[in-house]
Amino acid sequence: VIHYSSPTSAGAECIDPNCTWVEQWVHRAGPREKIYFKPEEVKAAIVTCGGLCPGLNDVIRQIVITLEIYGVKNIVGIPFGYRGFSDKGLAEMPLSRKVVQNIHLSGGSLLGVSRGGPSVSDIVTSMEERGINMLFVLGGNGTHAGANAIHDECCKRKLKVAVVGVPKTIDNDILLMDKTFGFDTAVEEAQRAINSAYIEAHSAYHGIGVVKLMGRSSGFIAMQSSLASGQVDICLIPEVPFNLHGPHGVLRHLKYLIETKGSAVVCVAEGAGQNLVEKTNATDASGNIVLGDIGVRIQQETKKYFKEIGIPADVKYIDPTYMIRACRANASDGILCTVLGQNAVHGAFAGYSGITVGICNTHYVYFPIPEVISHPREVDPNSRMWHRCLTSTGQPDFI
Repeated sequence: VIHYSSPTSAGAECIDPNCTWVEQWVHRAGPREKIYFKPEEVKAAIVTCGGLCPGLNDVIRQIVITLEIYGVKNIVGIPFGYRGFSDKGLAEMPLSRKVVQNIHLSGGSLLGVSRGGPSVSDIVTSMEERGINMLFVLGGNGTHAGANAIHDECCKRKLKVAVVGVPKTIDNDILLMDKTFGFDTAVEEAQRAINSAYIEAHSAYHGIGVVKLMGRSSGFIAMQSSLASGQVDICLIPEVPFNLHGPHGVLRHLKYLIETKGSAVVCVAEGAGQNLVEKTNATDASGNIVLGDIGVRIQQETKKYFKEIGIPADVKYIDPTYMIRACRANASDGILCTVLGQNAVHGAFAGYSGITVGICNTHYVYFPIPEVISHPREVDPNSRMWHRCLTSTGQPDFI
């Protein structure tokens, strides 16, 4: 997708005699010939917001190491998300290569995470007081909206501050990006839960294993995990509506599977089938709607259905959400985190602000934050990948 490429950017050659190169749609990420900041005058801060995600420590580590290579001596971590800017009881954490050397060997975030926080104006005032002129923000859509607001406020106050995002979402739901860090690890870790559900279901008389995976508005983890495992009979995601009851419902198909195979495994994303559970209308500190528990609902309805039709069924339910979030990044995510961390620093030193870094069509690039936060990226029900998943599970339409 480098819509317009240049001879130096993509190794392309201009074969037309009067060929003119047009400015790229987004800028390639990487180091620049000239830097905007004097390294000895930089105070860089890193903040991690939202929920946990495999790879957070890898990104923090690489940002610190790359800043030190540029010659920055003053690097701090803001504890517990945006809250660390206002809470007087939370002190900045000095960061250096020595501090971060081995943090990527464990999951979680060295700096801690939290949702919500003070107003944008308070955050920027706190940054002014602390003398922060580079801010690296690791978070998802909501956090990036906050980062963009911080960037706008800095512009309004004419502050020379670089605000650079690194998109963190385990759900892989950020627009225009091939994938986000932590997703590969999540799919890998989900295999253990699916395999456990398969063994439980397969070993029981008329066993049914139900696994609920993450995915608030996008079913990427459920889809890819189902494809990878090859043990899932029904995969349910937020983008594709389904009925539990009725002649074409999930429960009728489960009955068919029990009669023909003797067991079944269901994989459901947390945001799927929200029309089938009671609305809570509550929101968390990030402003996300608190979802009804579709996993428990499917478990209960399945037990009830088989009891009513007089067929014994042994239903086991597994929810590995926090196990998946808390583990360390695997090798492929480790590489992705390393390159994203390096490129975030290159972008800040180039003087860019209000940008985020990601992979687009296999290239590492800088996106303007507003481009990627308008809404979450979703699985296209007409896409090849979803049809591959349907072929793998053999499930019909549940409408």
